[in-house]
Formats: sequence, structure tokens, C-alpha cells
Amino acid sequence: MKDNTKGAADGGSHSLLSMNGVSYLVPFILITSCFALWGFANDITNPMVKAFSKIFRMSVTDGTLVQVAFYGGYFAMAFPAAIFIRKFSYKAGVLLGLGLYACGAFLFYPAMLTGSYYPFLIAYFILTCGLSFLETSCNPYILSMGPEATATRRLNMAQSFNPVGSLMGMWVAMNFIQARLNPLETEERARLTDAEFEAVRDADLLTLISPYVFIGLVVVLMFVVIAVVKMPKNGDKSHSIDFLPTLKRIFSQTRYREGVIAQFFYVGAQIMCWTFIIQYGTRVFMLEGMGEKAAEVLSQKYNIIAMAIFCCSRFVCTYLLRYVNAGRLLAILAVAAAILTVGVIVFQDRMGLYCLVGVSACMSLMFPTIYGIALDGMGDDAKFGAAGLIMAILGGSVLPPVQAKIIDCGVIGGFPAVNLSFVLPLICFLVIIAYGWRCSRR
Repeated sequence: MKDNTKGAADGGSHSLLSMNGVSYLVPFILITSCFALWGFANDITNPMVKAFSKIFRMSVTDGTLVQVAFYGGYFAMAFPAAIFIRKFSYKAGVLLGLGLYACGAFLFYPAMLTGSYYPFLIAYFILTCGLSFLETSCNPYILSMGPEATATRRLNMAQSFNPVGSLMGMWVAMNFIQARLNPLETEERARLTDAEFEAVRDADLLTLISPYVFIGLVVVLMFVVIAVVKMPKNGDKSHSIDFLPTLKRIFSQTRYREGVIAQFFYVGAQIMCWTFIIQYGTRVFMLEGMGEKAAEVLSQKYNIIAMAIFCCSRFVCTYLLRYVNAGRLLAILAVAAAILTVGVIVFQDRMGLYCLVGVSACMSLMFPTIYGIALDGMGDDAKFGAAGLIMAILGGSVLPPVQAKIIDCGVIGGFPAVNLSFVLPLICFLVIIAYGWRCSRR
């Protein structure tokens, strides 16, 4: 693996977005826009765990089926996406991803008409099959848009716009979904008659689907723009599909194999911190005397602050990569995240919530840096390598339900279960510390 500190010494001689006299600025802007689009989908979805739990009078654990369906789509479609991209091109993968994204978003309307929870899970799954195509295509596509020496910095720059979309998704969830749902609290909803429950449920579902239908229209527009613009064919060197030999080759590399494991735990930690900040903050604010709905909305505001910090930190960390070895910086930030997570567990007031917000500053670098380190030097094998790293997003499907089970316990040994549940993200950050430290020593 290249030492990024070496790149720092000659970083000025390597262009980010041109190579051999060819500029990739316009394609970079278009593909980077896709990063914002899937950021929107990810972070309008996290608050939906709480929203669906209220709308359908379910437990937190049942509500996390949203995350299971959402991140299960990433897992299921990653290698089919890689095979498709290998057979055709990165551009074809992006277009198919956008098409599935739009299809899944539009399916929210018929799901609403059924008045049932499970059709929404199908819509989420199809939507994220599209996101899996997008991420499997866009990440290595960005890596290929310039010199290999600046590939990790380039990916961090593109990924910096992912939280911009995430911020928009959180803002839309707070203002156009959470704030507009029926103000009845969970206990009051439990006492409704069947007819009253159905009326409230249907009105809430109508509120919930509108942003998804709107983003579907935006995605269709992006599909048309990318379809008509000439995009580079760089990275499309081979169209042969030697699936098993390629898998054996890429997983024989320690840096890549450990990167997939680190990415699994990172995504799990990210989703847990951003999903259950609602439950964590709601408990804190209700203890202060606030009503449930007001506490949920205020918790989402803290989530937005966390994402804004995440976004700013991403730009700062991208700059620092010019001067600091990527693995070393990854390990340092993971240590800071682990320390803050201990604060989340120990404190039972707003101090714990402040620590949880601070964790986002530490997470900002992690996904693209693990991604860039793991794929370094893979060349055309990056198509399949990217698929393995996207499959690792399964961590966002596997770990949150486990945390939800803990939260549903209410109190464990006289301690709030929601606090103790953050032991899981703590374990995740310990894994990332180990990966960053090992990479910095190679």
C-alpha cells in the first residue's frame, strides 16, 4: 500500500481530476451528485424506524426491519452489480442504479394504498438495490478519474457531498414527515379503536410518502442528464467475467480482506449512531419534562447537527490526508470515536447526547478511507473489489436490530438500556482502530 505521507510530499504535482491531458471535471460533478442522492435516501430513512414504529404501533425491533430491508438490498445486489458493470461499463451501472432507485421511490405510493407495513419494506429493498448499483459503480469510477496517487483524496472529496444529501434527507424527514405526523403519542395510539387507528395511520402514511415520490422525480431527471452526457470509459479495461478466480485473487490480499471486515463494522456503527440518536435523545428530553413528539423532533435536530459536523469534518479530513498517512488518521479518529462512545454509555443526560453528536465528527473519514485503502492498486479488479465492500454495508442491516433488541428491554440492571446498547458501536470502533493501525504499519 502506498504511504499517503509520501503523497503529501509531492501531492502538488498530481492533479485530482485530470490525467494524460484529459479533464474529468464534468463527469466528476455528475457522479458526485449521485453521492448526494444516496446520502438523501440513507438519512431520510434512519428516522423512519421511529416513524413506522409509531404509525403501525410496533416495537423498536419491528421498526428496524426498515434497516434490514434497506441494507439487505445493498448486500443482495452488490456482486450482481459488479458482474453487470464488468460486462458493460460504469456508466451503465450508474444508469441502472438510478432506474431502480426511482422505481423503489415510486413504489411508496402503492405501498401507502395497501395500508400495510410490509409493502414499504419491498419498496425499500428495490430502492436500495439501485443504491447498491450506484455505490458499486460510483466509488471505483471516481477512483479511476485521475492519477492513482490522488485516488483516495479524490474519493474523499466526492464522498464529502454524500453528507450534503444526508443533511437534506434529515431536514426533509424532520420538517415534512416527523413534524407533520399526527401528534398522538405512542401510548395514546395504543388506546385507539381499530377505526380510529386506521384513519390516523392512513393520514400519516400519506404524509410519509410525499418526499419519496418527489426524490423519485429528481432521480429520473439525473438519469436523463447522465444518459445524454458523454462519460469516460476509463476503468473499463476488461469485460470478461472470471468470477471465482477474481474473488480468490482479491480476497487473498490481507489489506482488502480486512477492509471488508472493517467496513462491515463501520457501517453498522454509523447506522446505529444515526438511527438510535432519536431514541437516545427522546429519553433524555422526556426526562426533562418534554412531550414525546417534541422530544423526537428536537432529537432529529441534534441528528442534523451531527450530520453538519460530519460534513465539515469530511472536508477537513480530506485536506489532512495530504499530510497524514490514511491508516494512521483512520486509527486516530476511531480512538476518539471510541472514547466519545464510552461517554454516550456512561452519561444519562444531555452530556451523553453531546458525545453522540461528537462521534459523527470522527466517523466522517472512515467509509471512503477504508474503501480507498482496501482497493489501492487493484486496477480492473476494483469492480469486484468494490462489490465486496458494498456487501459489507450489510453491517447496517445486521447490527441495528441487535441494538434495538437491547433498547426494547427498557432498563437493564437499573441502567437505561438505550445507553447500554451503544456498547455495540464501541466494539465496532475497536475493530476500526485495529484496521487503521495495521494499515499504518504496512
